[in-house]
Amino acid sequence: MGTLQYDGILIEFDDRVLAHLQIVIVKKIQRNESFLISWRDSPEVGDGHSSIWIHPAQNLYFKFTGSREPSINPEWLERMTASANSSRGLVVMHEEIPAGQNAATVAEATATPRRANAHYTKVV
Repeated sequence: MGTLQYDGILIEFDDRVLAHLQIVIVKKIQRNESFLISWRDSPEVGDGHSSIWIHPAQNLYFKFTGSREPSINPEWLERMTASANSSRGLVVMHEEIPAGQNAATVAEATATPRRANAHYTKVV
């Protein structure tokens, strides 16, 4: 499990999810674009939704726990990029699309936001 640190909040994601998020986020920041990123909270914090506003001037820190770089799925990356460029912003989504569903209806991946000085909790 890796973490994205933003404004004193640690958001824990699977390393593979975080690797894809990092690529999308860095591309948007390189273009000096601000955007919203949203995810479904784990049941441990109320099972709601959370969002943060990403601005190019804000410092971000990506921490991966695995020793190897995860492989990148170009189709998943394309779906995340399209989401980031939409009016809804980047919605953290699962990699696989179940048969018969389109990418827009796929359930969001979950994460648990914590203050930087708090303990980590596992993402569902």
